[in-house]
Amino acid sequence: MIQRTGEYIEKGDYHKSIDRDWSYYPVYATKMEYIEKYLKEHGKGKKILDAGCGEGVLVEKFKSRGFDIVGFDKHYESEFVQKDDILNSNFSDASFDLILCLDVLEHLTYFRQEKAVSEINRILKPGGVFLCTIPNLAHFASRISFLFLGNLLHTSDVHRHIGDRPIREYLDIFKNKFTIIKRKGFFPTFLIISLLTVTIPSKVVWLHRLYNLTVAYPNWCFLNLVVCRKK
Repeated sequence: MIQRTGEYIEKGDYHKSIDRDWSYYPVYATKMEYIEKYLKEHGKGKKILDAGCGEGVLVEKFKSRGFDIVGFDKHYESEFVQKDDILNSNFSDASFDLILCLDVLEHLTYFRQEKAVSEINRILKPGGVFLCTIPNLAHFASRISFLFLGNLLHTSDVHRHIGDRPIREYLDIFKNKFTIIKRKGFFPTFLIISLLTVTIPSKVVWLHRLYNLTVAYPNWCFLNLVVCRKK
């Protein structure tokens, strides 16, 4: 039986039935392509956790392929998702080889972000991998807006992304616990691609793929993917 709280009461299982006209769709689609490729290449034989996994899209897909993966969320519970809290989970120390935390930390206050990273560190095995995706408040368009208008362009409604901050501040938190081994940017918010993404998101996924391969310097990008190893 599925149990929902928070945004899932209003939006339902929106990650399972993606609206291709959602302005975030191209970023979500290209991010998920990368995550799935990463799991196929690095996840087999590993004990994997998807922390804050929502409806458990990745958990369901990769469990059906024989991967040892579990997921939890504070606001969703189902056959594939257990209810738990990223700030104080029920898992034992050093339980997982690989932990995913995808677009989660920005929903927490600054203090709780650090607590969540500490909890991830606790349940990750020594030498294990922490893979995180995070919106970057200091993306290119936000910097231009600040330069000329004096205000930053938040990555979502401030009540939804209450912990919105520049990527460098997240990296500083990670460096206290982990060694950063890779960073990748998604969606450099240049004028043309930004306008097209807002107006015709379903038609520009290919353009996002191209930009992400060629000019996606992480500090300019809307979304960063960070791969860390536990010290």
